[in-house]
Amino acid sequence: MVSGAVGANRYLHVGGFRFWFVGQRWEWSDEVARMYGYEPGSVVPTTQLLLSHKHPDDRAHVQDLLDYALRSGESFSSRHRFVDTAGKVHEAIVVADRMVDDAGVVLGTEGHYIDLTSTFDEARDETRQEVLDEALPDLFENRAAIEQAKGVLMYVYRVSAEQAFRVLQWRSQETNTKLRALATQLLAEISVLPTPAPSVQSQFDHLLLTVHERIPADSD
Repeated sequence: MVSGAVGANRYLHVGGFRFWFVGQRWEWSDEVARMYGYEPGSVVPTTQLLLSHKHPDDRAHVQDLLDYALRSGESFSSRHRFVDTAGKVHEAIVVADRMVDDAGVVLGTEGHYIDLTSTFDEARDETRQEVLDEALPDLFENRAAIEQAKGVLMYVYRVSAEQAFRVLQWRSQETNTKLRALATQLLAEISVLPTPAPSVQSQFDHLLLTVHERIPADSD
């Protein structure tokens, strides 16, 4: 079973997945299964099942991305809509990285579904003050870095400022690193990305999911 991002659920509905290129085999965390409206373990995720839930206007886009991933060995990243078993439309982004074996051979892609639809749908008033209490010290101490990092996420994933901030919070909580340090390191590493190309989002996904590993130990 794929582990989910439990610590992030205070801010976003986040779940993990793996997609093995050979055999197009999927693994979903319990959180992803619930996003689609299934009880964990009640269905075997397949490409056909996945595509059947995609919003009709986004289905071809997701199929094209899957085909590209299978041809190129790149990770599968996207922003799209899907429809759960109750008929509710969700807007989600997929943040993923390549999955490799010990020899460096690409086996597939793994990462996270981030359900943007439910960011403020539940417990809005209960969590807003808590979020502000935790975030404001970092914001005041180095607001510029966080605002710039938010801008990058807004551009790459085409999300709102509020959603971008909560993606940063998710990575901060998931990796147990300070928000300011994460944003600063992310900005420092963006310069290594090439000029815009189809694979840039996949490369940015890799930075976002691994940037905490390279934050200097003396960062406060």
